[in-house]
Amino acid sequence: MQMIDGTIVITALPSISADLAASRQAQLLVVSGYALAFACTLLTAARIGELVGRRTMFLASVVAFTVASVWCGMSGSAVELVTARVLQGIAAAGMAAQTIAIATASFPRRRHPQVFAIYGAMAGFAGMLGPILGGALVTADLFGLGWHAIFLINLPLGLIAFALVLRYLRLGRPAQRERLDLGGVALSTVSLFVLLYALTDIQQNGWRPGALALIGVAVGGAAAFCAQQRRKARDGSGALVRFDLFADRRFAIGSVLVTVFFGLFTAFVFAISVTLQDELGFSPWRTGLMMTPFAVGVCAGALLSPILVRRWGVRTLTAGITTYGVWVAIGAGYLYLTDGVVSTALVIGPVFLAGSSVGMFFVPLQPIMLSGLRQRQMDAASGLLPTIEQIGNALGLALLSAVFFRAHTLGGSVTMFAAIAAVAIAMGVLTLALPESAERR
Repeated sequence: MQMIDGTIVITALPSISADLAASRQAQLLVVSGYALAFACTLLTAARIGELVGRRTMFLASVVAFTVASVWCGMSGSAVELVTARVLQGIAAAGMAAQTIAIATASFPRRRHPQVFAIYGAMAGFAGMLGPILGGALVTADLFGLGWHAIFLINLPLGLIAFALVLRYLRLGRPAQRERLDLGGVALSTVSLFVLLYALTDIQQNGWRPGALALIGVAVGGAAAFCAQQRRKARDGSGALVRFDLFADRRFAIGSVLVTVFFGLFTAFVFAISVTLQDELGFSPWRTGLMMTPFAVGVCAGALLSPILVRRWGVRTLTAGITTYGVWVAIGAGYLYLTDGVVSTALVIGPVFLAGSSVGMFFVPLQPIMLSGLRQRQMDAASGLLPTIEQIGNALGLALLSAVFFRAHTLGGSVTMFAAIAAVAIAMGVLTLALPESAERR
């Protein structure tokens, strides 16, 4: 639900705009309002879950997400829809921030690779499914609902999720009661919002002085937040972020890889959309279908990754991301040599293999980077890791848009994909610095 709703509105935006007379800015806020609210509240949601209990926080967030989704589906104006989307993003953060802590607490450590493989396969497929599902629901016009169906579909899903969590999720109560660090909440939320807002502005308007000034403000706020959190940690008064996580080499290097990967992957999906639709003339529906083998490949690579990790260890990550880079480079060469004439039958296989390489890389990355942490540290990582992912998303889109997006030529697309391939191969080199997980030593 959380992954799909981040992208499901993309193909429905024209219908939403026509029905609600939404301005260009309102359309952007329908997408970015959800993403900003989600990213800026992850740290706080993780800490609240630690204080009140993961199960309680997850259940409450499922209810809130479902209610907000129904409100989105019943919205009668653009302002109302944007407001509901912001609340939906906050509730999504409440769910997502508990995921790592719930998964690691519910299963013994030896089962974590399999658990993350299943979760990663579903999450990767859901992220790719969003635009496809959005286009299908709007086209089908179920019960005459039109675009409203993309949100109202969460009502039955939310009820099912609530019933399953209520019945099957059993976690112990929090060991101690502490106060929520409201100062840290304010500093982290404002700093993240200013940073992500500035990056979103760069994505839309380029590197303007105002956006650069906002990034400076965000960096200053982040520095103040880090100092405040270190003071909290020394006092033992319940810091929002535990910086001792970065003393673990796997987590520190993994954090860099996660940030770069999410920026790279978001840039890749964006570049594919721009290339196929703006330069090759594909419809949104055909573009989604063209990326379906990639989504299936991600699932296949994710499910295969535990077997590969048992055989190759962290070199699975090296093989996965390097192979992905090679396939993207081949794709760039193919576009250049054919002058943009794409044979669907010819590219299905390579697209599937590129997706499987992504699954091989990203899904094992999380259990490997968490393998040296204690359970209490994993509780803290549950909010920090998805926050790092969201920062990577925003950085990738901002850099790609500012450097390449305005070219809108086939040559610009070839350059985009070549740059993405080069970064992926460089990430392969960085994975060589990762030590083996604790279980393999």
